[in-house]
Amino acid sequence: MKIVEQIKLPIEQEMKLFEDKFRNSMNSNVALLNRITHYLINRKGKQMRPMFVFLTAKMVNNGQMNERTYRGAAVIELIHTATLVHDDVVDDSNKRRGFFSINALWKNKIAVLVGDFLLSKGLLLSIDNDDFDLLKIISVAVREMSEGELLQIEKARRLDITEDVYYEIIRQKTATLIAACCSLGACSVQPDDKELVEKMRLFGEYVGMAFQIKDDLFDYTDDAIGKPTGIDIKEQKMTLPLIYALNNCSDTEKKWVINSIKNHNTDKKRVREVIKFVIDKQGLSYAEQKMFAFQQQALDLLADFPDSPYKKSLILMLNYVVERKK
Repeated sequence: MKIVEQIKLPIEQEMKLFEDKFRNSMNSNVALLNRITHYLINRKGKQMRPMFVFLTAKMVNNGQMNERTYRGAAVIELIHTATLVHDDVVDDSNKRRGFFSINALWKNKIAVLVGDFLLSKGLLLSIDNDDFDLLKIISVAVREMSEGELLQIEKARRLDITEDVYYEIIRQKTATLIAACCSLGACSVQPDDKELVEKMRLFGEYVGMAFQIKDDLFDYTDDAIGKPTGIDIKEQKMTLPLIYALNNCSDTEKKWVINSIKNHNTDKKRVREVIKFVIDKQGLSYAEQKMFAFQQQALDLLADFPDSPYKKSLILMLNYVVERKK
């Protein structure tokens, strides 16, 4: 059995039910919108986010969850899908998970409007059901994701990212959404236990940090993750292995690397040389060390919870994040 299926086992029924609820949450009177949202639903990914919501809710609430949990997961998926549709416009990307993106098929104008529609659907789903506590969690996540993207754009221009700034960027860009899933799962069933909600938020944040560092590492290895090796260098993105290498080299080497990234990022031979430089400077092993540290911090937060199939699946998910091959 594939690892993702193993993780899903304790929430299999809930995931099936969720698919119907999620599909209904996208309904519109406009035929074009329904065509596009139908296209989006049929090309969904592994659905990690609802899995985090459901597993967290059931772990902290003796295996029970409620309608709020389903709604919260649907809102997260709606808003996350909206950000992906907008991301593809921002990045001028024609592919998403191996399929054509919305902007590639229907052009930017429609893609932006579809993203706005999904965003408003998500907000209304919470407001119509008075789930203001859940809406607050999600809104904070959206704000942080936008800030993270802008911080990265601002810093990428100068290629002067310190390790602390890097952590802040990935915390906002990637970790904040997984953190929202986990805190929302807890809040949907235990709304008055602020300490528990915060604990699960932190768990999700650590998982997200480990997830992003793992993504960075793929750039320097031959493992395929649907993106070719060296793509982050070509896109002038600062990753942890690269930051570590730049902080541990001579001024001459630093100038050569920055010049390579800024002015020769399309030269395959030069990109390969930069990858070799990062590997030689122990950039990869340093990043791996940091990734495992985040994984351990996340594991430590689960220690107090009694053993259950849901806790077991969350631990499996955490291990999958750092061990995956793509």
